[in-house]
Amino acid sequence: MWLRLRQICLVAEKLAPVEEALCDVLSVKVCFRDPGVSTFGLENALFPIGNQLLEVVAPVQANTAGGRYLERRGGDGGYMVITQCDDHAPRRARIEELGVRTVLDHDSPEFRNLQLHPKDTGGSFFEIDEVLGPDAHDPDGPWGPAGPDWKAARVLDRVTGIAAAELQCDDPAAVAGRWSEIAQIPLIEESGNAVMPLDNATLRFVPCTDGRPEGLGGIDLLTADKAAILASAKARGAVSGDSQIHLCGMRINLL
Repeated sequence: MWLRLRQICLVAEKLAPVEEALCDVLSVKVCFRDPGVSTFGLENALFPIGNQLLEVVAPVQANTAGGRYLERRGGDGGYMVITQCDDHAPRRARIEELGVRTVLDHDSPEFRNLQLHPKDTGGSFFEIDEVLGPDAHDPDGPWGPAGPDWKAARVLDRVTGIAAAELQCDDPAAVAGRWSEIAQIPLIEESGNAVMPLDNATLRFVPCTDGRPEGLGGIDLLTADKAAILASAKARGAVSGDSQIHLCGMRINLL
């Protein structure tokens, strides 16, 4: 069984300025706006990065889960790590065996979704999905949450993939162990941090060092033009290191 990193979701107080910054700095384009998120009092935009997706959601009404998450984490930042699997049934059985609660549980002929409760995972929302139908398991295949034609908006001039997600945790070893237990993937160690290798990326579990609570604190992007990204970020005062920028409350490491 494989498990891929297919989508990263961020949450912002306001969508438009974050969308504008991402398009300017990363040279990405919006491929889809999901009307279904209005059910949760949100609006969103999705951007292809290689064969993965970056999503930003923002509340459009009071007292939403997204709005409460913004309050808990003290502003814009990471929200969800969304993975794709090749066989949903044993994943569901494992989650039930461990007694992990779900926030969303969807099963249709085209798409199966399990969004796990962050109080039972630690670190962040962890989602495990499966696409069904023609070319469903192709790395470049369909992805329902990104709309029917997400590849038409793909731009590869500056960024070409999401190589890692970084979860900051009060107890990184415990959270890493929990995610490993759920995913049934053994952990490895890199630079003193627990890391869970996926089929196409890694999940890195690190201590909280930025004054913010647990959450998805950063991502690593594969780049085709790091210099152009840094130049655009510098114009916005968003450069935070030699190969790092800071957008939507996120550390974005440029590889």
